[in-house]
Amino acid sequence: MSCVITASEPSWIAPFTGVAPRQFNRVVRALRRGGADIARRGRPWGIPLEDRVLLVAAYWRTNLTLRQLAPLFGVSKSAAGRIVRQVGPLLAFGHRKQFRKDAVLIVDGTLVPTRDHAVAERSKNYRYSTNHQVVVDADTQLVVVVGQPLPGNRTDCKAWELSGAKAAVGNTVVIADGGYRGTGLVIPHRRDPGQSELLAWKEEHNASHRMVRARVEHALARMKNWKILRDCRLKGDGVHHAMLGIAHLHNLARRG
Repeated sequence: MSCVITASEPSWIAPFTGVAPRQFNRVVRALRRGGADIARRGRPWGIPLEDRVLLVAAYWRTNLTLRQLAPLFGVSKSAAGRIVRQVGPLLAFGHRKQFRKDAVLIVDGTLVPTRDHAVAERSKNYRYSTNHQVVVDADTQLVVVVGQPLPGNRTDCKAWELSGAKAAVGNTVVIADGGYRGTGLVIPHRRDPGQSELLAWKEEHNASHRMVRARVEHALARMKNWKILRDCRLKGDGVHHAMLGIAHLHNLARRG
């Protein structure tokens, strides 16, 4: 079966991965050093590691079905499914374990419509979704932590702790929106009972808070350009692996 899309043609890389060919090749080399291309028992892969990585990125980017995507890479539908399951987790980024003393982080939760009802629940978007806590660095807008996905009916203040995001950031200063009330994070000022409006200095603080907090919303918007985060058909940990892999590619694109 002949392929249409291949990593040997650099013009295919940026549209499906969002990164430059040199960055893509760096990712492939790192996977190869980690043993992703070591021959194992069973039938060998029909396409090289570069094309397998590109296939996974294209699947995440376009959200085409495997039946639609497989012929474009010259493989069968079942082989494409195995590639997504094997290579997807390898593309996950590593959470940052240490932060600068003066670092400021921003957290926000995002809902990913997920068809696997075993890991999802109906949420405020009226669909079965999973809640993902995403933490970015306020200076670089790089994703530094992605929490474990939780059912979409979990509130952000609950998901912040249950997802492991809270433990991952430690004592670092974290900014959040009003949905994280009671978590100890830096959230906007609120009116006290019976108070008609905030004091002027509190309004100024809230305005600057919104400007900084918008950075995590921009990062999430860029990640949602990957269409699998708008309607995920993957089962089990697949949605988590997709979020981690997309965060990795997002960071590479931000670094330039």
